[in-house]
Amino acid sequence: MSDCNSCASKSTCSSKEKGCSKILPKYGKIKNIIGVISGKGGVGKSTVTGILATELSKAGYKVGVLDGDITGPSMPRFFGINEKRAEIHAVENSEEVKFIPVQTYEGIKVISLNLLTEKEEEPVIWRGPVITGVLTQMYTDTVWEELDYLLIDMPPGTGDIALTIMQSIPVTGMVVVSTPQDMVSMIVKKVIIMAEKLGVKIIGVVENMSYVQCGDCGEKIKVFSKKSAKEHAEYLGIPLLAEMPINLDLVDSLEKGEAEKYVMENNGYNELITNFKNFM
Repeated sequence: MSDCNSCASKSTCSSKEKGCSKILPKYGKIKNIIGVISGKGGVGKSTVTGILATELSKAGYKVGVLDGDITGPSMPRFFGINEKRAEIHAVENSEEVKFIPVQTYEGIKVISLNLLTEKEEEPVIWRGPVITGVLTQMYTDTVWEELDYLLIDMPPGTGDIALTIMQSIPVTGMVVVSTPQDMVSMIVKKVIIMAEKLGVKIIGVVENMSYVQCGDCGEKIKVFSKKSAKEHAEYLGIPLLAEMPINLDLVDSLEKGEAEKYVMENNGYNELITNFKNFM
């Protein structure tokens, strides 16, 4: 059960008088919990999670990342820690265990199912209740210590995990990731409506793969849609946090396991972090 004074969503919660069933972590205190979500896969949600986490760390905040995409975890790859493994410690005088997250080069604490399995390619073939149970345990039983922000990289869609996170975890707000296509915007809209129905704040949308920038003249070339990022955000009815281009340098850094270093040394994401903090 949650203690309202230490709950990340106390400022936006509407259930204080009725009693609260939000779950808090056992081993630490978290000031803000941010879900990063989309209506469908392939839009770069995990990449946006990694960039936002790195930018927050660059700004001096203590940051953690929970890889909530249980069947398709990719956060260890973003941070180049996929060869490492989280430690599992027995809790004294108990049958429970606690997870020691892997820390990135910049000190971001990451827990992912791929850090708990012997091989990262090993699939999990589980039904919904088991998946949500594992997600909840990774959240509650990880030694987060003191965090300013915990970012949850959520699976696409409006399924079991999204529902569990929005209903059971004290989420401060959601960042939505989309791409510039009407079909994608329609699917993303479903996630936004779901969050609104559950009383979860939407911070804004990041339009990923918004354009390609010419290396010679700097012109922004729209690839998927002639509409502007602002038009797509207006359709979704939420603030635009940033429009991010297709960036082969970032892709190259991801393939080398150096994306965190690339973001730390690159000023191209100032718009994202500035608008994120403004709309929080």
